[in-house]
Amino acid sequence: MAAVDEAFPRGGLQRKATPGQARGSVIKDNLFGERQEDESKKRKRKKELKPQKSKKQRREKGGSAWAKQPIEAGILSFKKLTVGTLLLGCVKEVTDFELVIGLPHGLTGYVSLTNVCDAYTKSLREQVNEELPEDLTALPDLYSPGMVVRCTVSELGKTKASHHSLKLSINPKDVNRALSPGALRAGMLLSGCVSSVEDHGYLVDIGVNATTAFLSQQKAQEYIKNRNRGLPLRVGQYLNSLVETVKNKGRIVQLSICPTDVVAAIAAEDQKWNLCNLLPGLMIRAEVQKVTFHGLVLLFLSGLSGFVDFMHLDPQKVRTYRQGQKVKACVLYVQPDSKSVHLTLRPRLLQPGAVLQKPSVHQIGEVLEESTVLCYHKGAGVTFQLEDGSFAYSRKRHLCEAKLTVNPSKFKEGTNHRCRVIDHSPMEQMALVSLKKSIIEAPFLRYQDIHPGQLIEGKVTSLEKFGMHVKITDHIRGLVPRTHLADIPLKHPEKLYSVGDQIRCRVLTVNSDSKRLILTRKKTLVGSKLPIVTCYADAAPKRVAHGYIVCVKPFGCIVRFYNEVRGLVPQQELSARPVPFPEKVFYVGQVVTVTVLKCDPSQEKLLLSFKTTRGAVAQEVATEADGKGPSTYQTGKMVDVKVLAKNENGLEVSIVPEGVPAFLPMMHLSDHVTNCRLLAERLQEGDAISSVMCLSQTRGQIILCRKAAVLASAQQGPLAEDVSELQVGMHMPGLVKNIMPYGVFVEFPHGLVGLAPKAAMSDKFVTNTGDHFVVGQTVVAKVTNLDEEKKRVLLTLKVSECGSADADSESLALLSQYLKELEFIRTVMGSRDSPVIANLSRLTTGQRLELVVDGVKADGTVYFTGVQVAGLTVSASRYHRGEASVSPGQEWTAVVLFVNLLSSVVHVSLRQELLSANIKKLKGVLQHSAVVQFVAPDVVVGSLAGTPQLVFIPVAAHLNDTFHFDSEKLSVGQTVSVMLRTRGTEDRGIPLAVRGPTKGRSAKRERRQSEGGEEALTGVKHTLCIGDMVSGTVKSVRATCLLIALQGGVTGYVHASEILDEVPAGTVPTSRRKIGDIVQAKVIGGKEAKSHRFLPITHPHFAMTIPELTLRPSKLSGECAVMLQGEQLAERLKSFAVGQALTCYVFKYNSAKQRLDVEVTPDIRGKIEMLLLSPNLKNLKQPEKEFRSGQALTATVIGPDTTETRLTLSLTGACSLDVGSVTLGTIKKVTPHVGVVIGLPFGKSGRAGLCDLADSYCESPLEGLTPGRLVRCCVISKEENQLGVSLRNSRMNPESVSSVRDPEVASIGCLRKGQLLRGYIKAIGEPGVFVSLSASLSGRVQYQHTTNYFVKDHELYLKHIPKGKLVTVKVLSVNKKQGHVELSLLPQDTKKPDLLPESLGLLPKESKELNETQEELTKKTGKRKRGNSESEQLPSKKLKIRKKVKNSEESDSGVEVYCREEEGESDADDKEQGQEPVKAELPRLQVSSGFAWDVSLNTISPAIKRQEDASSDSEEEESGDTKPKMNRREREAGKQQVEKDLAKVERQLMDPSRQPQTADDFDRLVLSSPDSSIVWMQYMAFHLHATEMDKARAVAERALKTISFREEQEKLNIWVALLNLENLYGTEESLMKVFERAVQYCEPLKVFQQLASVYTKSEKYKQADGLYNTMLKRFRQETAVWLSYATFLLKQGRADCTHALLQRALKCLPQKEHVDVIAKFAQLEFGLGDTERARAMFENTLSSYPKRTDLWSVYIDMMVKHGSQEEVRHLFERVVHLKLAPKKMKFFFKRYLEYEKKHGSAESVRAVKEKALEYVESKSSLVDS
Repeated sequence: MAAVDEAFPRGGLQRKATPGQARGSVIKDNLFGERQEDESKKRKRKKELKPQKSKKQRREKGGSAWAKQPIEAGILSFKKLTVGTLLLGCVKEVTDFELVIGLPHGLTGYVSLTNVCDAYTKSLREQVNEELPEDLTALPDLYSPGMVVRCTVSELGKTKASHHSLKLSINPKDVNRALSPGALRAGMLLSGCVSSVEDHGYLVDIGVNATTAFLSQQKAQEYIKNRNRGLPLRVGQYLNSLVETVKNKGRIVQLSICPTDVVAAIAAEDQKWNLCNLLPGLMIRAEVQKVTFHGLVLLFLSGLSGFVDFMHLDPQKVRTYRQGQKVKACVLYVQPDSKSVHLTLRPRLLQPGAVLQKPSVHQIGEVLEESTVLCYHKGAGVTFQLEDGSFAYSRKRHLCEAKLTVNPSKFKEGTNHRCRVIDHSPMEQMALVSLKKSIIEAPFLRYQDIHPGQLIEGKVTSLEKFGMHVKITDHIRGLVPRTHLADIPLKHPEKLYSVGDQIRCRVLTVNSDSKRLILTRKKTLVGSKLPIVTCYADAAPKRVAHGYIVCVKPFGCIVRFYNEVRGLVPQQELSARPVPFPEKVFYVGQVVTVTVLKCDPSQEKLLLSFKTTRGAVAQEVATEADGKGPSTYQTGKMVDVKVLAKNENGLEVSIVPEGVPAFLPMMHLSDHVTNCRLLAERLQEGDAISSVMCLSQTRGQIILCRKAAVLASAQQGPLAEDVSELQVGMHMPGLVKNIMPYGVFVEFPHGLVGLAPKAAMSDKFVTNTGDHFVVGQTVVAKVTNLDEEKKRVLLTLKVSECGSADADSESLALLSQYLKELEFIRTVMGSRDSPVIANLSRLTTGQRLELVVDGVKADGTVYFTGVQVAGLTVSASRYHRGEASVSPGQEWTAVVLFVNLLSSVVHVSLRQELLSANIKKLKGVLQHSAVVQFVAPDVVVGSLAGTPQLVFIPVAAHLNDTFHFDSEKLSVGQTVSVMLRTRGTEDRGIPLAVRGPTKGRSAKRERRQSEGGEEALTGVKHTLCIGDMVSGTVKSVRATCLLIALQGGVTGYVHASEILDEVPAGTVPTSRRKIGDIVQAKVIGGKEAKSHRFLPITHPHFAMTIPELTLRPSKLSGECAVMLQGEQLAERLKSFAVGQALTCYVFKYNSAKQRLDVEVTPDIRGKIEMLLLSPNLKNLKQPEKEFRSGQALTATVIGPDTTETRLTLSLTGACSLDVGSVTLGTIKKVTPHVGVVIGLPFGKSGRAGLCDLADSYCESPLEGLTPGRLVRCCVISKEENQLGVSLRNSRMNPESVSSVRDPEVASIGCLRKGQLLRGYIKAIGEPGVFVSLSASLSGRVQYQHTTNYFVKDHELYLKHIPKGKLVTVKVLSVNKKQGHVELSLLPQDTKKPDLLPESLGLLPKESKELNETQEELTKKTGKRKRGNSESEQLPSKKLKIRKKVKNSEESDSGVEVYCREEEGESDADDKEQGQEPVKAELPRLQVSSGFAWDVSLNTISPAIKRQEDASSDSEEEESGDTKPKMNRREREAGKQQVEKDLAKVERQLMDPSRQPQTADDFDRLVLSSPDSSIVWMQYMAFHLHATEMDKARAVAERALKTISFREEQEKLNIWVALLNLENLYGTEESLMKVFERAVQYCEPLKVFQQLASVYTKSEKYKQADGLYNTMLKRFRQETAVWLSYATFLLKQGRADCTHALLQRALKCLPQKEHVDVIAKFAQLEFGLGDTERARAMFENTLSSYPKRTDLWSVYIDMMVKHGSQEEVRHLFERVVHLKLAPKKMKFFFKRYLEYEKKHGSAESVRAVKEKALEYVESKSSLVDS
């Protein structure tokens, strides 16, 4: 108390007390004491009367803490909208009755006809009432797609289908409702609508009451001419107008809509904009306050802040924003409740009045196969980049199905996904996509996707008088008219249909504009197989089709088909017989079969007939279909076909000339998968295909095949029709039918199917069968096994077994076939009417084109246009752009590399080596080097090295060669060896080649930008020389260099080493310069733009180099040494001396090679291996964070590396490893019982033995030493390639005074006789037991010095003395000359227990007295027998006879005692008695109270049965050796010995510390302590060590019955033990049975927790996770369950799951427990998870509950353990400045003082005391006042 009073003096400084200060003194004295009861009650009542703040108010008060957590992106959603929200939108669609507005972030709203403006609504009403003679201007004439408008939310609701309904208003009265006449200022940009047309201008409604806005004709003239197509403005037209003048206090305003004025309008501070009247669409000037992961925070208009989300950043400047940058922004939307402002920086929206173009070229409904993830935004969605370079966005709800949870790990940057375009967002200029499988696979998304005559399925939603409503999708509805509910009219449709029925309909008509879909349920129409007539062109003469009658007249019937196609059936064509009254024979809605007689599509006239559909004609058609069916076309027959129609799976064809229908699947069109899709896309109705084979017949339908391999096999001979016709070893082409995880099923003609198991699929290891083949692919299979009875065939698809001997010829044949098919496709495409397709078909590889640059993308891809490629996409990659500097509008000559006929993309190249005219003539078969120029799925386009000659190289060597590892795949720029063949193997002049020998396939890849780290600079011709002084502007600031823009477009290069003369270590020299700085530099060299190789000034190409500059003041002022240009790099590297210190600059940390790449000079690079980065282990945990790019480091030179291209450096100062050196190492290998091998710097390795791992030996010295772990070690010995190292702390820190329990034995001279040491068992052999005392010294323990037991077999030592066991030995002798050390392990020498356990039942060696007596007796009898070895267990003759005697029942303890008795003096004198050996004790388990239940069975040694063996041995010995007669003296001595033995046994039995040895011992023990769970568990363990599991279970059941029901904890312990037993040695079923019983008898929660702990300890994490989830459902109100599961998840490293678990816990637990739960979760995060998140959780909670001192206390404790001292002090500073009660403040001041006394200095302690004194004085002054 004295210390406390001294540290915190009561009352502050002493002052004279006055009468008025009496009460103040009381308060001073009681400041840190107990509060008076009446005062506390008053304050409590005052607190109760004080209204409590809501949670939201508390958050707003402590908003800083919440604002520090930008966890989710602020994306606008329907839930965030409120009525009155102001937004900027874009018109997407315009109909006669509404506007469809595209809002930010993909939302869509609707503006009805009456929400445009009041004047337009008034005109509309007048026209409806026929009071206005003129026609009202329609909405499509006033508004057009792309217009940007200001709007406000007028209504939020839901549609009948439960979809969100967002109604908007663009009425100026609603948009500008916050403005008043007095708030209007000149220069304001307002939106308005034309309200009336006057003589000299227009009155504009700007929505401000009592204000008249006038737009003069002059100010509107430019807008009318340029933006309104010369038409005058009309009532209701939307305008962006600028306020020019304000008169009469805002009652009269003059406007201007001149585009130049409107675009230049900027919101200024003098216009008095604030959060209440801020409007969307205003242009502002802002400053970047903060750059976050999801966007920017901007400051504008004197203190207002707004947020720019990631979708509204300028795409060209995304990564260039920085704090303090000035930008121009536009207000996007304003939320009225939160007053939050969202801005946009997109260039198109920064131009008021501009029209937004269509955001994407991709049509709605288009499926995008590969969309690359750009970024995942938590809580918002994912941004994708599409193949054409455009962008797309998917909201979070569209990333997966509704029932699934989004997994962020699936959307890592760079991953590809399949998605479908569902809409366009004009505001963000990107497509909106969905990744939902249901949407991707949906047949249609819009009404435009549905076509007349199509079959669709839907659900009945309602039945009305006029028909039936059908739901097709969530957004598509259809109507079945009443006449189309069935083939005949229905009087009661409700009897046939009910709501919810799934029905199949056919589309009659569809109108996408009005969204009307008319369907039919007429069975004849739905099931019709006749041609569908959807237009008049389809109605060819003699075509038979189904239709329905819509009108019956005396002159005939009008029949309607699909899509409103109608035709007339004249009266004479109604029937073969005259029909005088058609209305009596036919009825409206009747389905009829008609034949087209005549059709005129131009006039839409169609003449039909009913005659052909009746009688014999119909019968003849049916007979013809039956007679010429599929049965006449056998498998293998070659036919010609004509395409009738196409669908998703293939082509519907007819066999010509018979006209029999057949089906040609898409995957049957070619042997090449890519050509299959191409042929299916390019072939159209009416095209003829020749040489097609009938493959099979399925359900009466002929299946055709066009695969060349299958056709060739059929032409060689008859195809096998049955398994019996197959033979092992036969090769057959087939098609992949199905792919399963265990193999691939291959189908052959005639329906034969075989299985290729996973192991026989490829010569490579097959991980996933789906990666090797696709369904329908052509393969060649070899039969390996046949089972004719079961009709089973086993195949192999290995190329080594299925391929031919001439692999090159086979590969060329495949390539030639592929190219021939492309030629056929070109021929087909050339006949099309489309000029684009015709142009595409004429383009070939190698063709030269004259092109014009259209644009250059950010990735370097160049796009072209041209006459020859009109309508096509022509591109050149960054590689093929070469060194050319291109810009839009330039004309270039390019060479065609590849033409993608499917996607209409032409790949070209601008590289000069491909455009030169130097083409050599090729002869014969030659081997060349070729450079890969383009890689397609089936072919590689290459160029012969040094020539522009292009060649085709096949990708696959065989049909089965479909899978290639990444290392096998060719890449652009790679050099390969090819065998060129020119005779007969050319395609349009391009020779074909095959890959050369493997050894020639060295991948010589050109250096790319991503590998070099420098921007690919282009050399510009210049006249600079070395030594010239130049002036330039900093163009770019990189980590290790600066790019300087010089005059004439020349770009100079300044390395980091050429910026400063003296570079402080740890700084980044390039950071001292900023973009735009003007610098003076000197030219010191030049390097090539392509290879970065430095050239001498005399080099002919020096004028085209990149100038190398210097900014160092010393070189600028004086003469600088010229760079050693032209000198070999290896020579320069050798000039650096070993041990030399130099400055290098960090380039990057190479995680793959675990090294730090640095740069020393512009052309010299270095590397620092991880072990040489720092002598401190902490710095190597995350080396990529320790070293910043561009950071200057002081390193030591070790020498050039093995490639002589880099310097090897060190940051530790070490250049070599000598004895005594301390270094870092990585554990490479752990050898049990021996030691570890450690990888050291400089490529060395060291070995550490067990005695070199620690200063104190332990039982498990290798525990914790795992491969890959970093350790510090000391070199203690050095050989050629192997070093000896030590991990002892005394070696690494010799100056430390830490205690060394086991000192290091350096040599044999350190040992002395009688010394006690510890060591590890090294080996056991014939000479004895060898003990390792150090890394180089071992000692021997002879067997007589090993144990006190007689051991007959030395194998017993090997079984029970493991290698590596820690033992204590005594030195018996030391022979320094021979280097021998004799040791002892005897207990009497080491004072330790014997090595061999008593449970083995071995006989102990006899005592010294007994040996002396035996020697004396044997001398007298002259029959002394000398035992030469220790292996003799018993002498041949004994002095006494031993007999087994049992104790009485009363003293029975389960221990068998052996004693000797007299047989009688008379018998002893006359007979020789045989010897009965002493029976060995049964093995017993020594069990302690701390038995480990989680041990495995292999650690339990089984009991050894010796009862029967002992009895049999006794019988043998009785019949064998006999003892001589003993005299009286000897018999007396025997009696005394027996008595001694009995007394010894009694003492053992009476010893209370004696452990039970038998089951009887345990029975007596549990009788004495029946309620002790420890005793029962020891009893169970005794049986477990004897591998008697059933007996252990029986003991547990006895315990559960015996223990009193009041002892709940003791019973629970037995249940837990039983659970452990079943978990280790039982089955899952037995464990569950025990668990269910335990739940019934014990408290369920405890049992659940114990089982979860059992699962976790036994590493059954999956079962533990499932059990925890069950607990959460059953005990959701228990806080402990949530915390236990959180601990489990954090230990497993699943931090994300823990975050979600906390949210679930807060939903389930009561409100009052939320704060404590969050605090405990935060504590877990501190200990096991992310410290930063834990701090955020505490900060978040304390911002809402700042007076929870318990939370502050816990927070402080956690920060003391896991935070830095500065952070802890900062936290204490915050606490001591809180407004808390004096008692609580005293508590925190005391803690602060204790912390500073422990961790701080005297000054910090004094500062805390001063703060406490200030607090006391402030309280005193407050009382005085």
